Amino acid sequence: MLYPNSDLLNYKKRPALVVQANDVNTQIRQRIVALITSNLSRTGATRVRIYNNSSVCKQMGLVTDSVVMVDNLATVQDRKVDRVIGDCPIMAQVDIALKKTFGL
Repeated sequence: MLYPNSDLLNYKKRPALVVQANDVNTQIRQRIVALITSNLSRTGATRVRIYNNSSVCKQMGLVTDSVVMVDNLATVQDRKVDRVIGDCPIMAQVDIALKKTFGL
């Protein structure tokens, strides 16, 4: 997908995880997503590490060790999502990180 840079003017093609519930109908063609990076130095309680040799990595369609940065969220238009590469079997861990991000 095309993920917005922090300036919100430019985009970079990269993987992202949709964290918005499927049954949320905002009547706007957009999704809330979390950035996925291969920069492994980005760690912390609001980030979820995915190891390349794990079944999770394969199921998510990732090709390298990655970090889901739940504290780096964006709302993107559906048209910026070019394809689905997998699904996330560890949403419970992502939920915990989201709660920490929002102080819930």
